[in-house]
Amino acid sequence: MTVIHRYITASFVKYFCFVLILVVAIYLSVDFIGRIDNFLESGRSAEAVALYFMLKIPLIISQITPLGVLLSVLIIFGLMNKNNEVIALKSGGVSVFYLIVPVVAAGVILSGLLFVFSEVVVPISAAEAARIEEDRRGGADAVSSAQKNIWIRHGEYIVHVKYYHPADRALTGVSIYAFDGDFNLVRRIDAASAAYQDKTWVLFDCTEQRFSPESGQQADAGEAVRVVHHKQKAMALDLKPSDFKQVARDAQEMSFTALWNYIAKTRAEGYDTTKYEVDLYAKTAFPMVCLIMSLMGAGIALRGKTRDGLAVSFAYGMITAFVYWTVYSFCLSLGYGGVLPPWLAAWSANVLFFLAAGVLLLSLE
Repeated sequence: MTVIHRYITASFVKYFCFVLILVVAIYLSVDFIGRIDNFLESGRSAEAVALYFMLKIPLIISQITPLGVLLSVLIIFGLMNKNNEVIALKSGGVSVFYLIVPVVAAGVILSGLLFVFSEVVVPISAAEAARIEEDRRGGADAVSSAQKNIWIRHGEYIVHVKYYHPADRALTGVSIYAFDGDFNLVRRIDAASAAYQDKTWVLFDCTEQRFSPESGQQADAGEAVRVVHHKQKAMALDLKPSDFKQVARDAQEMSFTALWNYIAKTRAEGYDTTKYEVDLYAKTAFPMVCLIMSLMGAGIALRGKTRDGLAVSFAYGMITAFVYWTVYSFCLSLGYGGVLPPWLAAWSANVLFFLAAGVLLLSLE
């Protein structure tokens, strides 16, 4: 490694660590201010609150690492531009592409590390943080959940949902059990599907059974006194789609392999897996942003537009990150809605910004 490359590498490591710590601290501070009242109202201990925010750190790091790469590269070459070091090196015959080798290498390495980190650490910490959040909500009536089979206890009802469709706010395979004060089964409703309309759950193709439990015996020994079939029935349940979403597994709580298996199993049962397929491809696409941002940062900074120092570098970085995140989120939304194929939805933003970075770098020569 040459002296120039050692200098740029050392500067990158220094600024990357500084930016990462700074952004994590700001992120945690904002999150803490927004949630602390809720934690205090729920009566959670200080240890539980501290653990929750510590468990959020891996997810935060995985989300802001590309931003850290972008800002670090902008700062390095922005300061070199301001001090006329880039001009001096170019005058000495040093190519722009030679200068960016260390940051591109760092982008490649961080892309690989981010993928591994997101596979090994983030799912565990995110799942545990979600569990603490559920406890803070008082369980939100969620008793237990499997990958697709969701159970929620709410007042005198126990609701079982075979599959929850977040995009449509719809349920498939719904069973509702109603109990009396002695926990005897008095009513059961089975519906093929349900949809949340006008703040009310509407059940479709459902069968309602009413029971008259025998005194002193369990509910399952009750005598069915009436069975009614409804093509459509409005059900006054004080449950929102978000309550089902809380107990359904989130893609960020699963590793790539676990999500792959989840999709295969869900598809085999005949359910729509579009949203999870988009999230699966996103798990491979997002870590590559580290490489793309290293190229983008170099292309912007070496154009000689950042002579005003750190403030302008941060401004360029935040604008670029905002535009990328907007495009990335928009493409994912198109994928969730079925407008774009899952792989294209996850990778579109990367391809666009990679091409933009290539144009910027080629124009430097």
